[in-house]
Amino acid sequence: MIIYMLVDLLSAHKAGFKDYTELRAQTNTSKRVSFLSGNMTVNAQTSEGGVSARVYRGGTYGFASGAEYTADSVTSVLAAATDNAAFMDRRVNKGQPPLPSVTERNVEWRSIPSEDVAQSLLIDFAKELDSIIAGKYKNLSSRAVMVNCLDIEKLLYVSDGADSHFYQPRSLVYVFLTADTSDGVPVELFKPLGGLGRFDALFSDPSLLMQDIDELYESLMDKREGVYSNAGLRKCVMHPDLAGILAHEAVGHTVEADIVLGGSVAAHNVGNQVASELVSMVDFAHTALGEPCPLPVYVDDEGVIAEDATLIDHGILKGFMHSRESARHFGVKPQGNARGFTFSDEPLIRMRNTAIIPGTSKLEDMIASIDDGYYLVKTGNGQADSTGEFMFAVELGYEIKNGKLGRAIRDTTISGVAFDMLKTVDMISDDMIWICTGFCGKKQPMTVGMGGPAIRCEVNIGGR
Repeated sequence: MIIYMLVDLLSAHKAGFKDYTELRAQTNTSKRVSFLSGNMTVNAQTSEGGVSARVYRGGTYGFASGAEYTADSVTSVLAAATDNAAFMDRRVNKGQPPLPSVTERNVEWRSIPSEDVAQSLLIDFAKELDSIIAGKYKNLSSRAVMVNCLDIEKLLYVSDGADSHFYQPRSLVYVFLTADTSDGVPVELFKPLGGLGRFDALFSDPSLLMQDIDELYESLMDKREGVYSNAGLRKCVMHPDLAGILAHEAVGHTVEADIVLGGSVAAHNVGNQVASELVSMVDFAHTALGEPCPLPVYVDDEGVIAEDATLIDHGILKGFMHSRESARHFGVKPQGNARGFTFSDEPLIRMRNTAIIPGTSKLEDMIASIDDGYYLVKTGNGQADSTGEFMFAVELGYEIKNGKLGRAIRDTTISGVAFDMLKTVDMISDDMIWICTGFCGKKQPMTVGMGGPAIRCEVNIGGR
């Protein structure tokens, strides 16, 4: 049985911090169960934890970590990080001043459970859900049900800033459905369900998921009869899921300050128009539009109290996401964007809950306004680089003919340059949809939220 609640072995060391210091204990607990066409293929439970220290001196960091969380290990790791910082300072000799001070206070967001969620609960749930799917849908060539739970607990003490104790559980159920077209080509769709919370709080009865899975199956049957899209620059409506992922990948990464310093397209565009005046984009910390974010961050791993970071305001690029060090470089205030995924990861500048702000249009009016275009609903794998160029797979979409949805389309791609594409946005829906079911993969994984409304824009779409 996994035991939650990190015992405080760190605070006794804080009085001895001489330089800027971060001392962090962390555990990541993962549970996974998978069924493929009725057969259990994965039944895994792992826990990774330990302690790390990072010390700043003269413009360089010294970092050290250890997989044991004991009093002796904490002492050893802290000493190693301090020695590493002194060594790097002597060798590099940057001569930089101390990092800027930030707000100091203690932040606790725990709600840590006293009991573990049994692995057998995940197995029974997945098995029953798979059985329901097998009995209800007769036109499938294969099916898969996956359960993935990740609990992260962090205890942080810093020399300057907010000490914190943080616990965040995320529980997801993925359903994959596959069918064959009339010419024998397999087509697949999947749907993630769940989000922030423990499994036993989010999932009580597999039958309660069937409305979502019914919609998934209907979309798969549409796709099974789908046609190829016509390649070219086309007027499209992007579903919020797709618009949110595109904003994260093709825009969000270009305005992370470490990537900006590496030469991203955003580097010289602060104050310039990079999107339609309808487009505003914010990296929210923990609350968005009066509601909790899907993966709230109250304090980052540098002890900075998390605040919202406005990235684009009515089409104008306003700023970047920062660590303490990059914020000093640009002469701005850090807002809590530095996070590490495991105890042995140094904090990197990361997005938290990045979204385009809703507009005033109705989705049905956006579709009705297009004579010949596409409604793009689900995306798959994709890539974007620091120039803002992107290419994403589209796994579900529909023709729009004379303002009405037509036939589904087969798998295709969209591509372009993010800031050019955003300048063509001329309608934004008034709803807001969040997703928090994947990981951001910048050097190390990270749980993130992304979201927004539907947008109408012009984008290059692939053909047969």
